[in-house]
Amino acid sequence: MAANLKLPMGFEDFEEVRTMGYYYVDKTGLIRTLLENPGKVNLFTRPRRFGKTLNMSMLKYFFETGSDSALFDGLNISKEKELCDNYMGKFPVISISLKNVSGNTFDNAMALFCSIMGMEALRFPCLMDSERLSETERRQYRALVNVDDRGAFTMADSLLKDSLLLLSYCLHKHYGQKAIILIDEYDVPLDKAYQAGYYDEMVDFIRTFFGQALKTNNSLYFAVLTGCLRISKESIFTGLNNFKVYTVKDVRYNEYFGFTDMEVKNMLEYYGMAEQYSAVKEWYDGYRFGNMDIYCPWDVINYCSDMTDGNAVKPQNYWVNTSSNDIVRRFIERADASTKDAIEELINGGSIKKELRQELTYRDLDSRIDNLWSILFTTGYLTQSGNDNSGRTELVIPNKEIQWIFEEQIWDWFKAETRKDIQKLEDLRRAFEENDAAAIEENLTSYLIKTISIRDTGARKEMKENFYHGILLGLFGNMSDWKVRSNAESGEGYSDISVEIEDKKIGIIIEMKYAEKAGFDEACSTALKQINDRNYEEALIDDGMTTIHKYGIACYKKRCRVISG
Repeated sequence: MAANLKLPMGFEDFEEVRTMGYYYVDKTGLIRTLLENPGKVNLFTRPRRFGKTLNMSMLKYFFETGSDSALFDGLNISKEKELCDNYMGKFPVISISLKNVSGNTFDNAMALFCSIMGMEALRFPCLMDSERLSETERRQYRALVNVDDRGAFTMADSLLKDSLLLLSYCLHKHYGQKAIILIDEYDVPLDKAYQAGYYDEMVDFIRTFFGQALKTNNSLYFAVLTGCLRISKESIFTGLNNFKVYTVKDVRYNEYFGFTDMEVKNMLEYYGMAEQYSAVKEWYDGYRFGNMDIYCPWDVINYCSDMTDGNAVKPQNYWVNTSSNDIVRRFIERADASTKDAIEELINGGSIKKELRQELTYRDLDSRIDNLWSILFTTGYLTQSGNDNSGRTELVIPNKEIQWIFEEQIWDWFKAETRKDIQKLEDLRRAFEENDAAAIEENLTSYLIKTISIRDTGARKEMKENFYHGILLGLFGNMSDWKVRSNAESGEGYSDISVEIEDKKIGIIIEMKYAEKAGFDEACSTALKQINDRNYEEALIDDGMTTIHKYGIACYKKRCRVISG
């Protein structure tokens, strides 16, 4: 059967997905579960790109007055006839997303809030002349949608703070039914404010903005919020009762954000890619939400699309491009010796146990290094593998894609760190040029001790050699007058690294070996023998190098041995 449905690349509007011929993974069970477990205010925290926005859109189209029931034909919720009769299309719904509130100043952020609330209020022109509202209430509504000569929404600060409350009140009075409030990406304004330096002002605003609408609002039926982080209740949700938070550690709702294994299998089969299942699982699965393994839907959809278009033959890194990965870099930069050991354990496929704080303020993030473990967990860079009796969480890197992000950030950090110590680089340069094997060994060992090892425990021997090979290439990248080649054809094979220093007519040949069980001398001898047996120096001599230095370098964990010959 031909795959007639298109892949919903970047589509987050439920109506568009359902009416324009796109593949939809049925998450309408979220509606039933939400109604069966009522909470006045419900917060779902999940990493980015796990379907939060599409789910919020789905809730809006189900509950909103005048909704089209045909959007849900054939979906699981349509089988719940009594529930649909009682709740579908029965409520005024306020639905806003705060993901674009990213102003560089507090005033810019407030202008964006004005725009968001003004545009949402415009969806209800019935309130402009509603006979169920008093003239004062109609005037207040008109103030919500008022624009200046440039077409920008204008609201006094006090009105903006009350805007959610006011709009829900007017809708309640007009429709005779309490309103549902949906707030997507609720924590983005706080994140941006923290980065831009107006965090305290934003906290004060958000506390009032949310508090007015969610705490003592008699016009609220229920509210749903989504975000990446569970911000401290004391920070912005003070005094909010009947407030339910569902994080990635909770079992309830675990299958509604992200794709389950069966959903991925069904999608791959539909698009004729069933043979790609193992690769997709290795790269994009591995998240543990509650007691269920979950895939990142953004990755799966992107990969299926690229495969369909012929743009990819193997899994790619998609999640890495959706936003900044500075949190990983910042974590690595601040890592002490103990933290570096933990990162190495994770990178090499192991697990670590940490006490996590799921409720934080942004001010807490950098207060101590241990808090960053919690952030890496809640934002999806780490996932849970289990818990112990002390309440600590066993953490692992979820899949190959996230491991790639860690490795790239480690390499970037290493390169930046090496550039800082000019004298140390100069000593390394001199040692190679002067054929000082002992100095090379001492210098290189100091770099190995400082860096974070990748693939040094559970990988194949050639992968371990590649790691050390990469470190040396990273260091050589700072030698601007060196012509460095990696795996360049020379003589009867390919040398690991060859260098030409043209003004001094010095050629350098390096063969890297992994010293199994710390067998340094044997590994170095094997490396030098390979250089000589395969005549690697030929290409350097042909290029006019008159002095040739040959080095066999053997590495094992944080140690190395260098022999010249």
